[in-house]
Amino acid sequence: MQLQFHLVPAVLRKNIAAIEGYSPGEQPQNGGFIKLNTNENPYPPSPRVLAALRKAADRSLRLYPDPLAEKLRSLAAITYGIGPENVLAGNGSDELLSILARCFVCKGDQVVYPVPTYTLYDTLIGIQEGEKVTISYPVDFSLPEGLYSQAGAMTILCNPNSPSGTLASLEQIERLAQCVSGVLVVDEAYIDFADGFGNSALPLVKRYSNLVVLRSFSKSFSLAGMRIGLAFAAEELINGMIKVKDSYNLSRLSLVSALAALQDLPWMIRNVGKIQKTRKRLTRMLKKIGFSVYPSQANFVMVRRRGDNLSGLYQELRRRGILVRYFGVRGLEDALRITVGTPQEIKTLLSEMAAVLEVT
Repeated sequence: MQLQFHLVPAVLRKNIAAIEGYSPGEQPQNGGFIKLNTNENPYPPSPRVLAALRKAADRSLRLYPDPLAEKLRSLAAITYGIGPENVLAGNGSDELLSILARCFVCKGDQVVYPVPTYTLYDTLIGIQEGEKVTISYPVDFSLPEGLYSQAGAMTILCNPNSPSGTLASLEQIERLAQCVSGVLVVDEAYIDFADGFGNSALPLVKRYSNLVVLRSFSKSFSLAGMRIGLAFAAEELINGMIKVKDSYNLSRLSLVSALAALQDLPWMIRNVGKIQKTRKRLTRMLKKIGFSVYPSQANFVMVRRRGDNLSGLYQELRRRGILVRYFGVRGLEDALRITVGTPQEIKTLLSEMAAVLEVT
């Protein structure tokens, strides 16, 4: 007998139906590509992580993980010089951003950030029915002066910024913390790739109760597949975020891998050094073949050819088995973002780019 269903149209909230969902970079399921499009680390995670995961993959997986990630928060506190009560672990920094939006953004509240930047911010604000107040970066991607005078419930700064890779100074971040009327969120997903570990805002958490700093294990620790992030903030903010997070938001294996990664910082630092070295060479060679390259402090570079739509170059590289990121949004039609891969991957990329440019 054939079953018949009475179909009732699902009624989404109007704001959910209207917003454009975040579009992550392409993730081919059948391999065969040099993947330089989603800022993954080209080097493997620490052997300690792999050993810890093998050991943890046992019958204990039937049990729920620690809901508050106490061991991870304690080790992160020691590693980064802050109290465990000032740390919250999340399912990647994306979940932490979602928690922050739900904590601080009500319908109609303004959320301020410079653009272009990480477009997930747009989606999260739309879900909350907040009002985004975007301030355009100048051509050199220096921090826009107008950012300091906005009265938002939340201000977000991606630092180093994506897609430009540019870095705001610690002095600028401190000034923002002093000027903004609401919460200041500094998204430091790429900070470990900055020279000398850059101008991290972490030391300011102890001085500014309205500051939240986010970190990710996806990039520098080579753990994008495990989805681990950390938020650092005043205890009052962390306690509020705990109320909003999912009950068991990190898996047992994610917690194990994060602990092992923090116990082997030299491995991460060595890989970061390799990427920094390759980044310098990539920047130099891209300039030689006619691109403008922003001074990146991340594990990617953004390149431009003023006035040229680079969709064709992106498509031709894809046809040749190389994925880079083309955004195709207003103001970035002449830009590509390229993840720093291994020296051999970058050598292939440069060779293919030069070949494409010769015939176009």
